[in-house]
Amino acid sequence: MKKYITIILAALLFMGCDDFLDIHPTGKIIAETGEEYRALLTDVYSRFPEDRGLTILRGDEMAADYKSLEGLDYDSYFDVWNWTDYNRNESSYYFNWRSYYHSCYIANYIIEHKNDITKATQKEINQLVGESYMMRAYVHFLLVNLYAPAYTHCEPETTRGIPLQMKADVNAVLKCSSVEQVYRQILLDVDSAALYLNVERWDNGLNYRFNTTTANALRARTALYMGDWELALAEAKKVVAKYPDLEDLNNTRSVLPTNYNSVESIMALEQVVTAKLLNIIVPDSNLIKIHDDNDKRLGKYYTSKLNADFVRVWSFRSRTPNNERCTFRAGEFYLIAAESANELDKKDEALAYIKPLIQKRYTVEGANEYSSLLETLGQDELREEIAKERQRELAFQGLRWFDLRRTTQPELVKVYPVSETESQTFILEQGDERYTLHFPSDAVAANPGLENWKE
Repeated sequence: MKKYITIILAALLFMGCDDFLDIHPTGKIIAETGEEYRALLTDVYSRFPEDRGLTILRGDEMAADYKSLEGLDYDSYFDVWNWTDYNRNESSYYFNWRSYYHSCYIANYIIEHKNDITKATQKEINQLVGESYMMRAYVHFLLVNLYAPAYTHCEPETTRGIPLQMKADVNAVLKCSSVEQVYRQILLDVDSAALYLNVERWDNGLNYRFNTTTANALRARTALYMGDWELALAEAKKVVAKYPDLEDLNNTRSVLPTNYNSVESIMALEQVVTAKLLNIIVPDSNLIKIHDDNDKRLGKYYTSKLNADFVRVWSFRSRTPNNERCTFRAGEFYLIAAESANELDKKDEALAYIKPLIQKRYTVEGANEYSSLLETLGQDELREEIAKERQRELAFQGLRWFDLRRTTQPELVKVYPVSETESQTFILEQGDERYTLHFPSDAVAANPGLENWKE
């Protein structure tokens, strides 16, 4: 008989003046059987934050003219769009903190109780534990890329990162680790996960779960953000070897590469572009301009029409947001392999990974012309082209903001029309400190030592 209580996730959890996570009660079962532990982890998957989508507003993919938000939940998104991190509108959406640490807490709970799981095969138990290590690693990866300086723009060993939550301990008062420590722990957790994961592919509908390839995928993405080109290339090549198929956009029957049913889908946990975001996001004209007429993505993702002033206005082509779930997919890892190989001055290998992607995204003529152009480029020029291809291929998937952070951190300018004759201009300067989010004020108020990371 199931025991219904609030397992450690009760109101007392992290609510004291010395605590900072402030997780609200959600759990009801003390799990005993494999089925109950699976249900516990499934609940975490179902509640996993989709904050990567909010970074779309913060970056440069969305049209700078914010007038499109009028009447469409304007107050909820405006502060994210214009980089207002303090004194936000009370109704404003913002990046999660509590829910991420809740997910991490449950992952720790499963890891710590792996020997207590009953009525399950060792293979099933191992898979649950492997997914939990991956969950902890992925949570820390997202948090460090939201709330800490970019690895490539700081001294990682001496720069404040985020708190690492490594135990399911209600009394723990955590302090921040350095950026370096956080990244190393992510990689260690991925290594641990790889020892337990045994499901190579989940059926569609269950592919929100971590599988064996996600360990290579998260290693590759983490190494990319660290500028560890050797590791990024090695792991990206493993991902591509296991998931070589790409959606051919020349085929009218192809689905979007971001669709959870896509042949490219490795893991489809996060619905990055929700229905609400789809209603308010207008593709930026500069993003549209870097596509040429041979790029099949332009017509597959976007549509346009002339407004009353005979100005062409772009929007998303109709789609079903709930089908657009993409945590890891093959196309990204072709690009990681290409970028890493180029940085290692391995041009032929870089071209060997970017050309197959181009063949599936452009017309035959366009792909041939673009491939020929790439062959003439030096390392610096090829770096720029790979960056543009990432911008096109990964648009509106919650990765562009992280790319801006890890690379040039450019100046961004956004204009909001207050009236027909007046407007407000918002500027994120190059290297601006707002490329890093501040810890939530309520979390810092609950634990004044939260941001401390040195003894």
